[in-house]
Amino acid sequence: MPTVAIVSQKGGSGKTTMALHLASCAAYSKKQSIVIDTDPQATAAAWGDWRGDFLPEIITSPPARLGMAIRQGERQGKEFFVIDTPPHADAAMREAIKIADLVLIPTRPRAFDLHALEAITDLLELTKTPAFVVFNAVPARATKLIKEAEKAAKEHGLKVCPITFGERADFHRSAAKGEVAAEIDPDGKAAGEVSALWKWVKKQLKAQAK
Repeated sequence: MPTVAIVSQKGGSGKTTMALHLASCAAYSKKQSIVIDTDPQATAAAWGDWRGDFLPEIITSPPARLGMAIRQGERQGKEFFVIDTPPHADAAMREAIKIADLVLIPTRPRAFDLHALEAITDLLELTKTPAFVVFNAVPARATKLIKEAEKAAKEHGLKVCPITFGERADFHRSAAKGEVAAEIDPDGKAAGEVSALWKWVKKQLKAQAK
């Protein structure tokens, strides 16, 4: 089944936000989606508790049992998997990258954040899993900053997703309520960025399935 891993060496990169929004897009598209939270802090699972019985489903799993968690999900009819990983945890990222069909690497377009991409490049070399950097928390009118960040990512041998997430209040407001940006403001910029990323991810997964 289509599986997307969200990985980053840096804390605060937006991994959990991206994971929850993608899985929610899948749920709204009538796909049985699930987020597998491998972070010991269990932030995604906490969001699921705040959300209640609304989809997507959130489960926790240690990295070593990721394969088992996905197989169990498949038996239960799940159609789309998103793996949320902790920062500073090579073992968790390695397992997620190995099992995923697509890897997304959210990062702020700042020097310290971009420097952390180097370690992920080494992990990706082992699996050859398709991977893309997704710039997150991008300031308004930051064209030059993004161009410099794209250059830095490519110097690490990484491809860059054409969709970026801005620094949007709707992401923060929705998380605190167990919601997603589109549920706060369906016509807002955050909702539009998530929708664009979801369409792009579906296209990437479809191309790989051929």
